[in-house]
Amino acid sequence: MTELPPGGDAEERAPNRCAWCRRVLPPQRTGRPRQYCSQACRQWHWVGRQRAAELRLRDDELIMAKAELDALHDELYVLARAVDDITRQLSAGGERTARELDGLLQWILEAAAPLRDRELGAADS
Repeated sequence: MTELPPGGDAEERAPNRCAWCRRVLPPQRTGRPRQYCSQACRQWHWVGRQRAAELRLRDDELIMAKAELDALHDELYVLARAVDDITRQLSAGGERTARELDGLLQWILEAAAPLRDRELGAADS
């Protein structure tokens, strides 16, 4: 079980995210907490709710373009293979030089970068 650092529960410390694009919102000191990073995201969220109501989708359901889903699966596959390969290399035993460890770290970072940088385009839907 993970212990929480002092100062409240994890939800209080989690960054507030835009309800549409999921970007982290800047911290606020006063006023009602923001829900959207821009007026465009507010509009797209409204359009999405209207369309979901027309299609009778529940809050936990989502429609996604097949090409977008395929690209996501491809990126996850690359990351999974990199994790498997690095795990296999590290479990083989033996001493590793700093250069070898740096190479393994770079490999996993390159495999994870497309997922980190991924933004689902609101305007594409």
